[in-house]
Amino acid sequence: MALRAIQTGKLDRLAIGLSGLCLVHCLATTVAFALLASAGSVLGANWIHEVGLAIAMVMGAVSLGKGILEHGYAMPSAVGGLGLGVMAGALTLPHDGSEAMATVIGVAILALGHRLNFIASE
Repeated sequence: MALRAIQTGKLDRLAIGLSGLCLVHCLATTVAFALLASAGSVLGANWIHEVGLAIAMVMGAVSLGKGILEHGYAMPSAVGGLGLGVMAGALTLPHDGSEAMATVIGVAILALGHRLNFIASE
């Protein structure tokens, strides 16, 4: 299987990078909402958030799950799972800034989980 050939550290670095992109997206969307209502409605579409969360969940399951198998520590996966849960919960919040704030917090927690996984894999 191709995933076995990919080192956990590389998956974690990729996931941290994607978390950063998510953070930039959330902040850019907030600014876009403030500046251009029409651009904000495109960037803030629900399907973008749902697809982004699905990608984060797949990356988290693969990378953090692979980490547990390699180093045996469940804490990075638990931290990452908490971050994914916060991100999922953010989808239920209104688009008044609280959704973006909760998503940013969830992304930061998820990135911490990937960082812990990366450290444990070294």
